[in-house]
This record gives sequence, C-alpha cells and structure tokens, in this order.
Amino acid sequence: MSLLASEVLVVGAGPAGTLAALRAGDLGARTTLVTAGPFGGMAANDGPVPVRTLAHAARLMREARQLAQYGVEVGAPRLDYSRLLARVDEVVGRVGERAALLDQIRAAGVALHADAGAVRFLDPHTLENADGQRFEAGKIILCTGGVSRRLPVPGIDLTSTHSDAWSLTAAPQSLIVVGSGATGAQVASVFNAFGSHVELFEAGERILRTEEPEVSACVAAAFRNAGIAIHEAFGMIEAFEAAPSGVRMIYVKDGQRRRAEAAVVVVAVGWAADTAALNLPAAGVETNDRGFIRVDAAQRTTAPHIYAAGDVVGVRMLAPQALQSGFVAATNAVTGASERAEHLVNPIGSFTDPEYAQVGLGEDAARAAHDALVVTAGFDAVTRAIIDGRETGLCKLVVDRADHRLLGCHLVGERAVEVAQIAAVAIAAGMRIDDLARLPISYPTYAGVLGRAAAMAARALNPDLAPPPFAADLR
Repeated sequence: MSLLASEVLVVGAGPAGTLAALRAGDLGARTTLVTAGPFGGMAANDGPVPVRTLAHAARLMREARQLAQYGVEVGAPRLDYSRLLARVDEVVGRVGERAALLDQIRAAGVALHADAGAVRFLDPHTLENADGQRFEAGKIILCTGGVSRRLPVPGIDLTSTHSDAWSLTAAPQSLIVVGSGATGAQVASVFNAFGSHVELFEAGERILRTEEPEVSACVAAAFRNAGIAIHEAFGMIEAFEAAPSGVRMIYVKDGQRRRAEAAVVVVAVGWAADTAALNLPAAGVETNDRGFIRVDAAQRTTAPHIYAAGDVVGVRMLAPQALQSGFVAATNAVTGASERAEHLVNPIGSFTDPEYAQVGLGEDAARAAHDALVVTAGFDAVTRAIIDGRETGLCKLVVDRADHRLLGCHLVGERAVEVAQIAAVAIAAGMRIDDLARLPISYPTYAGVLGRAAAMAARALNPDLAPPPFAADLR
C-alpha cells in the first residue's frame, strides 16, 4: 500500500477534471489528477471525439452518393468498418496527444495517474483504488462524469449502450434505438448512413423533445426520408429477449403487446452520475433526488472541502460547460473564493444528418418573459444550400420586440452547429437584430441563413427599414 498526499486531488480526467487540475496547478497548489481510465475521459475516448469521427464518415458516405448529381462518376461507396474503427482510434490518440491539455497538465506540475481504476472514499480526505494505492488531499474535486442510464426491465443485459454501438466490429444489418435525445438520434443517423436498417423508438410525443417543435419535425421528416422508421409515443417496454436475428423488444401500446427485432438494440434514455464506486457517504457528500452530486453555486458539495464539476452534478452536461465548472471549482478550492460557473449562453448541437442546434431561449420561454417576435427562414432559399444540394432545414430566431435583442436561435440543416456559434456570440454580446442583419457575412455560406433570418426580423420590427446592404441571401 502506498499513500500519495497532495493539496488538491482531482478525480476524473474528462473536460471538467482536466481543467480543474490545470487550474489548481497554475494557482500553485500541489495537485494530483487520478482517473479510472485513460486521460481525456469520456469526451475524448467515448464521447464527442469518436462520435464526431463516425459522424464524419457518415457524412462522407452521404456525399459520395451525391457525386453523380455533380457529374462525378465513381462506384457505389462501400464501408470497411474495421478500417473506420482504426481511424477512430487514430483520431482519439491524436486528440489525446495534441488537444486534450496533456502538455499543459504536465507543465503545471500536476501528478497524473491515468488508468488507475475506480477509487473510493475511505474517509473525507482519503480515497483508495483496487490496488491499494491511496490518495490523500486537503481539497478534493470530483469530476467522474456520467454513464448511460439503464432501464429496469427484464433482459436489459441483452441491449447495448452508445459505447457498445461505437465499438461494434461491423455495421449491423438492423438496429433498434430506444430514446431519441442527442445520443439516440446520432446513433440512428450514423448507422443509417452506414447501411443499417434503423428503427428509432421514442416514448414521448416527438423525437428531440428538448428542441423546438419545428426543429423536431424537420429532423423527423429527414430521418424518415432517409429510411429510418420512427415510432413516437410507442408505449412501454415490457422486456427484451434473445431472438434468432439478435434481440427482440416486447412493448405494450394501447393495451396491445407488440414486438420488434433487430441484430442490435441500443438503449439511449439518458445519463446518470458515475458515482457508484465512490462511497460518497464516507466523505459526507450527498446526492440529489436524481442521483447527481449536490453542489452549491460555487461547485461546493455538502462536504465543505469537496467540490464537484461536470456531468457528475447533472447540470448542462456538455463539454464547454464542464470546462467552465471545473475551472471554477478549482479556483474556489484553492483560493477559498466563491466564484460561480455562469452559463448564460449555452449553444447545443448534434451531428446528425441533418444537423440541428440551438442557443438561447425557445419560443415558449421567450414569450413567458418578453414580447417576442419569431421569424423562420428556410435553407431552401439560401444560396450555399442550393449549390450543395442541401436545402433541407430552417433557422428560427426569437427576438425581443422592445429592445430588438436576439434572444434565441434554433437551427436544423447543413452546418447548423457551426452557424449556431455565430448566434451564440451575438446573444452573449447583447446584439440588436438590426446590427446582426447588417453583419457582412461571407457569400455564399451556410451562415447566410442567419443573416437572412435576421434581416427578416429587422424588417418586421421596422417595416420602413431599407433592405440591409450586406444580407446577400435576402433576395
């Protein structure tokens, strides 16, 4: 048994933990970073990085099928899944080496213990892993992230998580995806592009229910046109069982028992805090009714010397927000301050086909607090979308009639996630829609849809306003 003592111990090396350790080290604290798996956590090794790599392959498959439309004659694209997985591994490795702050962590003097296995509290200041190695610190920051939520139904062990889906040895002939949030929609979209027959099951009334209804409807229509079978309000799952083709899902709707079968079933019904191994009661750390670690505005847990950040606290479970909360947690742990992780602007997007994204207020929330104007521009009138043959999509803007500020932006269509970042900057800057409409956006680009929608809103607020000179896509 060995004991490693430090001033600050960070548990977990995803975005929150990495930045927490870097910040603590930069502030001069003797810092240790311990992680159960490889450096980079879920984001680099099992989340956005590998997922986006597969989504890029799906995009290439789609674009290859467009070649004949532009006079380029080649054979039909064929996916070599093993080579794709090798590329995923290569990308994950390069990101870990170059983009995941590893060099900065080392330069800050942080002692890194990767692949250490799970650790558990022995007392409020000491944690131990399965090998008997102990880590002790005056201040502790928990950044252990999350895990896929499992349904409490018989046969759930026959199903897969999104992680299992990414590590398949071949694209399955058929695939059932249960849950149509960001993860489920991405799994469905990617494997549909790879040639799998995909069925997407959603318990709610519509897929992507956290998005605006127009966005949800547009994505659903595009999915159906691409051959994905969507089952909304499908009922309740009774059980999963083995079937000759793979897995059978038994569910009940309107009192009738129904069945669906596929080679692989992926369940993507939410995210839970990864705290099962930590033995939190030994440290006096409490969780909330959703099972996430309870923290105050300063990221402090119910144990005054222990902080938590990232997905493990269950607030805006996205990498940029995890980075910010990790930075704040470390600042407060080392300095004793009570800084807050402000999340005023939170762009969210997913790399499905088509992409969708949002930032700021939705229409209902905006109307509850503002006299709101809502305008919608279609991608089918955007020059770049016409050029590329990618006319499916829309841009919905929510604007305050009183001061003309942009309150929200909701997109679906090609490069929607990138376009949303411009809207995020405009919202953060308190930009008036009139000024956004006059922003000279390069032509022809997908960002033109934002300029077009902004010009529509500006003219609706002031009908006497001359057409904005720079809104090249306002025809």
